[in-house]
Amino acid sequence: MIKTLITTLTFIVIFFTAVPSYAWDVQTKEELQVRMNEVGFRLLNASRIEKRFRFMAINRVYTRDIWTDVSSVNRTIWVKPTIIPYIDSDEELAAVLSHSIAHGVDTYEGILRGYISILNYWVAPNKYDAKADKLSVDYMINAGYNPLAIITIMNKIGQQYRYDAFSNHTLISRRMMLIYEYIYTKYPSVLVENEYKDNIYYQNFLLTSRNNRMKLLKKIETESTKKINYDF
Repeated sequence: MIKTLITTLTFIVIFFTAVPSYAWDVQTKEELQVRMNEVGFRLLNASRIEKRFRFMAINRVYTRDIWTDVSSVNRTIWVKPTIIPYIDSDEELAAVLSHSIAHGVDTYEGILRGYISILNYWVAPNKYDAKADKLSVDYMINAGYNPLAIITIMNKIGQQYRYDAFSNHTLISRRMMLIYEYIYTKYPSVLVENEYKDNIYYQNFLLTSRNNRMKLLKKIETESTKKINYDF
């Protein structure tokens, strides 16, 4: 009886230590602000970004993005507190911030010290989002975060529209796949030692991207250099 009890307790301990924990302890706007500062400056310092930014947890009515944005006027990277229930770890917060940091770096370039640089995003959002998605992976890696968190948070908060053929925004499903391809080709060890393999949001991405990942494997096997036309 005692031996059985010990065996059961041992199994429980092993089970809960083996399964990755994605619990997040942030619950209020004030706590989000503190965590944004810690994660945000870690990202800036790790990638040696010689541009100054501040981070704020505030609600904004006017925005290009539902959850986060960067001001080209005062270089403020902000996140809406309403995103808290969707974030499960500092890594997912880093994923949100790193994308906006990438856009923020662009606000230092152009005429009037980048004052109207935001117009570039309005004219070609696909181009600048694709650039920011790749840079966010690099920023995450440099800061010691797992870039697969970009996919998990995007899978939770990204809106999936029907088409992007007549839109200036790439479908979220395609953006996630392009991020996956970038990680696969530049940081393959992330996928070999996959800390997110048991994450349900990552598993859902694998499920919905099966056909697209087959296209990626075919490209690699054939050593093709052509751009893949991923399905929606």
